[in-house]
Amino acid sequence: MTTKTPTEPGQERLKQFLLAAAIPITAVLLAALIGAILLILSGADPIAAYSALIKGSFGSERAFGRTLEKATPLILGGLAVAFAFKGGLFNIGGQGQLLFGAIIAGALGFGISGLPFVIHMPLALLGGALAGALYATISGALKAFTGAHEVITTIMLNFIAINITDFLANGVWKDTSGIVARTPAILETAAIPRLGTNMPLGFFIAAFIAFLVWYLLFRTTLGFEIRTVGLNNHAAHYAGITVARITILTMGISGFLAGMGGAIETLGVVGRFQPGFNVGLGFDGITIALLARTNPLAVIPAAILIGAMQGGASQMQFDAKVSFEIIDVIQALILFFVSAEMIVRYILRIRADQGGSVTLSTGWGQG
Repeated sequence: MTTKTPTEPGQERLKQFLLAAAIPITAVLLAALIGAILLILSGADPIAAYSALIKGSFGSERAFGRTLEKATPLILGGLAVAFAFKGGLFNIGGQGQLLFGAIIAGALGFGISGLPFVIHMPLALLGGALAGALYATISGALKAFTGAHEVITTIMLNFIAINITDFLANGVWKDTSGIVARTPAILETAAIPRLGTNMPLGFFIAAFIAFLVWYLLFRTTLGFEIRTVGLNNHAAHYAGITVARITILTMGISGFLAGMGGAIETLGVVGRFQPGFNVGLGFDGITIALLARTNPLAVIPAAILIGAMQGGASQMQFDAKVSFEIIDVIQALILFFVSAEMIVRYILRIRADQGGSVTLSTGWGQG
């Protein structure tokens, strides 16, 4: 009779990591394969198209810097969604929270003068993040005290945010020097600089925040409480955790992250708030969070991947004469395969109890 050798803890962790990574990696490869088929059907050369995509996103220091620039708000948007997931919440209001973060950061950037850079830039960045946090707290409070589902409330709050920020950019905060609806340019003391010529400092701020979020979730008592509520809020209640407080706090921190993404976009990329420049960034966070399987550290490479696709799309369009929309199709396919992970599990022969799973939200009937 043979006995099975027990698996070392380190080996088991490595195995679980590889299994968890296999699903999103396979989803990306499947999406790229179907994208190649679509390119062939449209008469394009997929090898030339993907080569141009890589060249446009990583082919030079400038291209790489552009990729990191694109990835920066995606990291924070992905963190916002992933953090809410850990608390059992589905925050799809990142777009509205990002918009408030972007416009408040812009207002602080052009509206306050006489401050040195070391005060003005952090103040504008923090102000934008807090604006996103306060806006998300509305949904958290409604969830905690009335049971209103966060999916519904965040959807409605997105539309409110879009209209309020459009009104402000075309009203009291409008740049009177032009006819376009936008705020005045931020002052130099509020701008997030670049490292060297092309490397955006905002990316490294976002990556640092990802490590802080990971530490908060997995190395602190508060993080344990958030994850416990996310797994089973009734069990958390009986364990003595104040579920309402954790729900509101989770949404607030999630909004803080989304708001910071908008603030960095204003202070480090656009240089002002202009309606339309941030369209879709909040919703892209859902793709990032799912691709990263809600792991805060995995959000970084996931955001770089999507940022590379967006940053290199114009090069692909120019060199390979491929429609820009093919990138949106590939992103949608990635989201599909990551969401419908049973297809990927079947291909890889991974059982449902292996590699982990992603829980999007508590059920509609749960309080």
